[in-house]
Amino acid sequence: MADKDSLTGIEQSVDQISKQTTGAMENYFGWLQKTMSTLPWSNTNLNRILLNNATQNVTATFAFMHKLAQAKNLEEVVKIQTEFMNAQLSSLNDQAKVIGEIYTGAATAAAKRST
Repeated sequence: MADKDSLTGIEQSVDQISKQTTGAMENYFGWLQKTMSTLPWSNTNLNRILLNNATQNVTATFAFMHKLAQAKNLEEVVKIQTEFMNAQLSSLNDQAKVIGEIYTGAATAAAKRST
């Protein structure tokens, strides 16, 4: 069984990793926004949706990692991972549907213009 000092050390390490991850996420979102703004479709609904999807996915992953770090046993790890995977698959399906609708609308509009 772990003693109080080692548990405190683990908690401090988890807290430090959490702070570093938060900083890395903020840097990533800043970079992503700058990168997306340079793309040809930078001021479009598609850009906003892609940026929102990326933000949502990274935020969900960070929350998953945080929750996973607090798991007390293998059963909790499996439950947390299963919930995360189900939520991400559902989210991916929803995101793909929206992007597919945008693509179909753009393709239809382009086809109408060329005829």
